[in-house]
Amino acid sequence: MGLFTTIRDFIFHKQLQSPGTPTMAAPVPPVHTSAIAPATTMATPAILETELVDVAPILDTAAEQAGEALNWRHSIVDLMKLVGLDSSLEHRRQLADELGYIGDKGDTAHMNIWLHKAVMRKLEEGGGRVPDDLKG
Repeated sequence: MGLFTTIRDFIFHKQLQSPGTPTMAAPVPPVHTSAIAPATTMATPAILETELVDVAPILDTAAEQAGEALNWRHSIVDLMKLVGLDSSLEHRRQLADELGYIGDKGDTAHMNIWLHKAVMRKLEEGGGRVPDDLKG
């Protein structure tokens, strides 16, 4: 499993566990009719195509409960820590490779900024609602 997948799964699983949303404990059996395609199996819970996962409140709540000040909105290091990942340079370089970074990995400031924007962009592409000020 990739590092981005860990970030995405943390956020999307929190969405499924929040009050008022279905959980994985009571799966709904697939319905097969000529109008509905057969259900497919996925490694992570499926989010309805029309249902966006609101990223900011999930991460804000996690940050409040973290026990330390984590500025996930501006720091890829803090975002990685918040979701339980090792935020070392080695792991950030691994995430950069995973997301297609082609810049100088020695320029960590530039790489970190790019990583944060890339993660937010990928979350949005995958069904997340990301605040406008975090899109890059």
